[in-house]
Amino acid sequence: MTQNIAILGASGYTGAELVRLIATHPSMRIAALTGDRKAGMAMAEVFPFLRHLDLPDLTKIEDVDFSSIDLAFCALPHATSQAVIAQLPSDLKVVDLSADFRLRDLSAYEKWYGKPHSAPDLQIEAVYGLTEFYRPEITAARLVAGTGCNAATGQYALRPLIQKQVIDLDRIIIDLKAGVSGAGRSLKENLLHAELSEGTHAYSAGGKHRHLGEFDQEFSKIAGRPVQVQFTPHLLPMNRGILATAYVDGDPAAVHTTLAEAYQGEPFLKVLPFGALPSTRDIRGSNYVHIGVTGDRMAGRAVVVAVLDNLCKGSSGQAIQNANLMLGIEETAGLMLAPVFP
Repeated sequence: MTQNIAILGASGYTGAELVRLIATHPSMRIAALTGDRKAGMAMAEVFPFLRHLDLPDLTKIEDVDFSSIDLAFCALPHATSQAVIAQLPSDLKVVDLSADFRLRDLSAYEKWYGKPHSAPDLQIEAVYGLTEFYRPEITAARLVAGTGCNAATGQYALRPLIQKQVIDLDRIIIDLKAGVSGAGRSLKENLLHAELSEGTHAYSAGGKHRHLGEFDQEFSKIAGRPVQVQFTPHLLPMNRGILATAYVDGDPAAVHTTLAEAYQGEPFLKVLPFGALPSTRDIRGSNYVHIGVTGDRMAGRAVVVAVLDNLCKGSSGQAIQNANLMLGIEETAGLMLAPVFP
């Protein structure tokens, strides 16, 4: 059975990635695409790399006939999804790719995003969308909140270690490198080629990055007590990819064994042999996560490195993985694409 799909906010990077992936999905059909500022335009005009596809033109959200839509992906900017989703049919399945429904605590949302949540009833309903850890809840959900791409990368490196208590929960450092597409498609001076290329820099350091809200929420839930990590992201002059290096206190062999056992049988999560470390070039354009573990020169310390593609497994690929579960489709459908290399 083919499911009719709407993509709200199809003119951004995550919207285009959704189109790219759904184009070869065996059970999904794109029935509506929206992009308010580009309404009336063909997707081929906005994204020439998609010109080989037969796609509906972009339209405004209010012009979509949702009576024939089985699931909508909401790929809108942060703080706009709340109002939009509140106006959608109450029985429509929705996967939101923004930050609007990730934090269960409304006061935490206000703390990290600087304004009160405008749809608290929907927030209570939303399920956190880190697929491998919330499968039953996602399968039964109407509204799923996609994770932050940085938050997903760090969680894949650390969640099993926290759950099995093989590391010191008070001494976790995450040093993260991210590609520029994670900042979205809107024009920003600091993302111009001349400003960004041939260099790198840290940003939102000192506990200011919003994805810390997700780390606090998820790690504390697993541990059953407050857990706060030290987290510093860096922007690299590459289009796609995230590399998170986690420094932890724990036996390196136990750390590796714990991750390998936790992810055994997971179709998209690959733990490398002990001592081998992953690269973003090996997962580019794919829904895979590669994780490596090595020891430190100081006894009792380990280094965990996780990589994923921020536009795919960190956002649009994760969204489709969740949608597959919500629609009763094979979880891996449309997502078994090999990484792009070189």
